[in-house]
Amino acid sequence: MAKQSSHRAVIRLQLDVNAKRQIDELTEKRGMTQIAILSRLVKWFSRQDEVVQASVLGLLSDDMLGDLTQLLHKRLTASTKPARK
Repeated sequence: MAKQSSHRAVIRLQLDVNAKRQIDELTEKRGMTQIAILSRLVKWFSRQDEVVQASVLGLLSDDMLGDLTQLLHKRLTASTKPARK
């Protein structure tokens, strides 16, 4: 039987002690492994648009964040309104 190649990559992650403790608490609370949680987070993050990524990475000024908050609120509000007939 031929060995199938894996479609996964392994990366190292460096956390400060407090972040590691919080991940440990999250794994305990959710009953998941660290790899499962962090893999899902990375997958979610990589699928976000560049504005959300920049916000999460702390690359936006406070002024930009305020504008972003309003913009995202408007998007969410518009997407949850029922269609008019």
